[in-house]
Amino acid sequence: MTVMSTQQNAEELSFTIVAEFDAKIERVWQIWADPRQLERWWGPPTWPATFESFDFTPGGKASYYMVGPDGEKARGWWLLTSIDAPTTLSFDDGFADDNGEPVASMGITRAVVTIEDIGGRTRMTTTSKFESAEQMQKMIDMGMEEGMTEAMSQIDDLLR
Repeated sequence: MTVMSTQQNAEELSFTIVAEFDAKIERVWQIWADPRQLERWWGPPTWPATFESFDFTPGGKASYYMVGPDGEKARGWWLLTSIDAPTTLSFDDGFADDNGEPVASMGITRAVVTIEDIGGRTRMTTTSKFESAEQMQKMIDMGMEEGMTEAMSQIDDLLR
């Protein structure tokens, strides 16, 4: 199984998911750096993602949408805050309206991804930090934990 653990931390306003893969660190890095690969796993299987723009540089922006089984579109955006290939990536993540503009009422989640070699395998730890306890609870209630677990469970097939 790809996902090894998930943890919600109310005190730190964070959600962490740890996954391990039978692949080299550089290969796992590519699932973040290449938008076509990212589309194959960012979002649960029933909500596939399409990246409309993707500037994978510090300060760069990405915009995407996911389409649900009933055709509903959910839009999102990233602002890449730091990149240290192939081990660390940080970005601000938020919801967007139909025009791709940030939805302020949903807040911003700050994500940090660390990728490390664990003896020929690779561990990827993704930590999302929230602005408030209310925002964190809202994201958890919307299915963030299940959605990220399902999304990351698609990575093994992609890495093959």
